[in-house]
Amino acid sequence: MHRTQQILPTIRPPRAEDATAIWSLVQKSGSLDSNSPYAYLLLCTDFSEAGAVAEADGEIVGFLVGYRPPTRPETYFVWQIAVADAYRGRGIAPALLDAVLDRMLPLEVKFLEATVTASNAASWALFRGFARHASAPCFEQPAFPSDLFPDGAHEEEVRIRIGPLD
Repeated sequence: MHRTQQILPTIRPPRAEDATAIWSLVQKSGSLDSNSPYAYLLLCTDFSEAGAVAEADGEIVGFLVGYRPPTRPETYFVWQIAVADAYRGRGIAPALLDAVLDRMLPLEVKFLEATVTASNAASWALFRGFARHASAPCFEQPAFPSDLFPDGAHEEEVRIRIGPLD
């Protein structure tokens, strides 16, 4: 019997040349809001220390972009996270979170935040699982009602706040 060797991704900070692949993954995700390619270029350069990519065989197969809100520097906010369909279920999303938080915790980050729509089951599972793994409290509260978005055509976003983290 022939077994296909599974290529394990390398997790690293994003670089400018990763922005197009990240933008493409967002387009294919079906659940993430698309930002301009320029926004991803800025996230891969000016905010690279707060992001991560998963690379397998020279291809970006997952990414996480985020930042520390200027008024809440003790918080790391996950803007977007995604893994290519063919690589889902392999623990890549949690590995991306761990890689970034390994860089953020020494900077006195104590909380992880994200906003998630009710229909995004994968993100709910990721963040609730992360909270359990970290043995940290997880709080949920309304963040952005749909009427704040153009034409009310966007689901309400719920804020998830996990922490304090060790």
